[in-house]
Amino acid sequence: MICGFGFSMADSTPASSPLNALVVDDEPNIRKALSACLESEGHHVTSVVDAAAALAAVRSRSFDLAFVDLFLGKDSGLDLIPTLLATAPWLKIVVITAFAAVDTAVESIKRGAADYLPKPFTPAQVGVVTRKLADVRALEQRVANLEDTVGPANAAVDLQSSSAAMQRSVALARQVAPSDATVLISGESGTGKSILARAIHQWSLRASKPFAVVACPALSAELLESELFGHVKGAFTGAVRHNPGRLAASEGGTLLLDEIGDLPSRLQPKLLRFLQDRQYESVGDHVTRTTDIRVLAATNIDLGQAVAEGRFREDLLYRLNVIQIELPPLRERADDIPKLAEHPLNYFARQNRRWALQFTPDALGALQNYRWPGNVRELRNVIERAAILSRGQTISVEHLLLDSAQVNRVPRFGDPISLEQVEELHIRGVLSNTSSIEKAAEILGMDSVTLWRRRKKYGI
Repeated sequence: MICGFGFSMADSTPASSPLNALVVDDEPNIRKALSACLESEGHHVTSVVDAAAALAAVRSRSFDLAFVDLFLGKDSGLDLIPTLLATAPWLKIVVITAFAAVDTAVESIKRGAADYLPKPFTPAQVGVVTRKLADVRALEQRVANLEDTVGPANAAVDLQSSSAAMQRSVALARQVAPSDATVLISGESGTGKSILARAIHQWSLRASKPFAVVACPALSAELLESELFGHVKGAFTGAVRHNPGRLAASEGGTLLLDEIGDLPSRLQPKLLRFLQDRQYESVGDHVTRTTDIRVLAATNIDLGQAVAEGRFREDLLYRLNVIQIELPPLRERADDIPKLAEHPLNYFARQNRRWALQFTPDALGALQNYRWPGNVRELRNVIERAAILSRGQTISVEHLLLDSAQVNRVPRFGDPISLEQVEELHIRGVLSNTSSIEKAAEILGMDSVTLWRRRKKYGI
C-alpha cells in the first residue's frame, strides 16, 4: 500500500540529514501520499503536477532528490529526466510508475535516473530508496570537500612541519578542534590560515556539515552584510530573490571570516551580537533568526593595534580571541621548504605533462635561502612558473626567477652586519627549533621576561 493511506514510516530509520525532495506526479493522491511519506522522515518536500512546474521548481531552489512519474498527462517523465539533470546535475531522480516494465526501467537509468520504483510501493520501499540516495548524496559532498582540500589551491600546503613553532600551532589546533570555541588564526598573508581553519573543521564534530568562507575585504559593506546575514526579496535595488546568507547556509557547520581585520565598522556590532547570542536579522527583515554554527576568524594584521587606532571594536576582539593560534612565516620554516615544494612540483608537473620533474640541489638551496614575503602562496606560484619555464627534467635556479632583494643569505662570522642583526637572527633560529619559550630562553641564556622583550623588539 502507498504510504499515507493508513501506513506510517515511524518504524523506519530516518536518514542522517534532511533532504530537499521534489515530487512530480499528476495524481493528487499520489503527491499527497508520497509527500507525507517523505515528511515523516524529516525531509522537506515540494510537490508539483507537471514537467513545466518541475523545471521551474528546480531552477528556483536546490533539490537533492526527485520522484518523477513516468506519465505526466501530456508530458513524458523520461523526457523530463535529462532536462532536470541539465539544470541540477547533482539531483538524484527516482522514476515511479504504475506500468512497470524492464525496458522502461533500463531506459530511465540510461537517461540518468538513479533508481526505479513501481507502484504501488510501501513505506519501507520509499524509505530504503530515500536513505540509499541520501547516503550517495552525502558521499558526493564529502568527495567534493576532499577534492577542494587537496586541489590546486592547496597543492603547496602541508601542516606537517619540523618547525617547533608550527608544531605548537597545529597541536593547539587539534586540541581545540572538538570544542565549539571561537578561534582566531593570525599570521602573515599566505601562511596557510584558511588551510588550518579547514583542518580544524575536519577535526571537529562538525566535519560532515558545511564549511564556508567569507572574505571580508572582497565585498563592500552592503554586499558583505547581505552575503553574511542574507536578505529578503526587495530589501534593496537588485534584490530580486531571497538570499538566506552564509550563516543560514552553514547551519551545523563552520564559518571562516577571512581577514576579519577588514570587516567594516558598521557590521562589527551585528557580528558581535551574533557571537554573543547566535541571533541576527537578514537585511530588510525584522524576524530574529538563530543558527548553530562555529565561527573561526583569520587575520594578517595586529588587531590589538587596530583597536588602538579605533578601526576595530575591542569587545569584538575579545569575543573572537577565545583561542588564538599564530602561524609562523615560511622564512622561519626553512627546513620545511623541500617538502612543501615537492607537493606543488608534482602537481604542476602532471598539469604540464612533465613527468619526473625535479629540483637541482642549487635550486632547493635557493628556495631555502629566500625570505618568502608571500609565504606558502608565493612558493606555489614560483613553482608553477618554474614548471612551465623548464624544458628539461630538472628545475634550476634560473627557472625560479627569485627576487634577489629577498635572498636571505646566512651571515658568517666577520660579515659587515650589526650585533643587533646577529642577535635577531639567532633568536629567531632558536625559537623555530625549540618546543617552548622556556627552553629557548634556557638555550639563549636569558630569562623568559628578557626573551619576551627581545621578541617584542624584533617583532617575533
